[in-house]
Amino acid sequence: MQRRSKVKLTKRVALMGVLGAQALALSFLESLLPPLPGMPPGAKPGFSNIVTMYTVSSIGTVQAFYITLIKALFAGLTRGPSAFMMSLVGGVLSTLTMSALMRMSGKPLGIAGISVSSAVAHNAGQLLVAMVMLKSTAAIGYMPVLIFFSIATGLVTGTVLKYLMPALDRQSEFFLFD
Repeated sequence: MQRRSKVKLTKRVALMGVLGAQALALSFLESLLPPLPGMPPGAKPGFSNIVTMYTVSSIGTVQAFYITLIKALFAGLTRGPSAFMMSLVGGVLSTLTMSALMRMSGKPLGIAGISVSSAVAHNAGQLLVAMVMLKSTAAIGYMPVLIFFSIATGLVTGTVLKYLMPALDRQSEFFLFD
């Protein structure tokens, strides 16, 4: 019995490693995109949130926080402490939003609406960090642009997740079921 639970735990850890690697690969690919005109420095579409949303919906919120932490550490290692803090705070708010909305009965917003809401939460967290770092509320001026950007990118990532869900489920079944 104990051996079986160790095997199950090992498979779960392996799955989290694969999902973490997928999130990091998407983050890295995003970093190769040119800066978006009219957007604050470092604004990216958030494609790695596809993995986080999948993890919240199919595996669990605690595991999604691990993915969030991995992404924040990657941002810190590749872009510095400011990027780490923005990624961590934005990611935590985003993951909390995803989790709360996915637990709602009937998921009235659907995957795309949850994705948009979590993108807005992520950007709000980043702006909060920017205001603390700058010791000024000037960064709040970016909020209208970021909300528009969150709607656009949230719709894209939510739609992509909808179509990737069967493949991600098959991948997870390989690790979670005997």
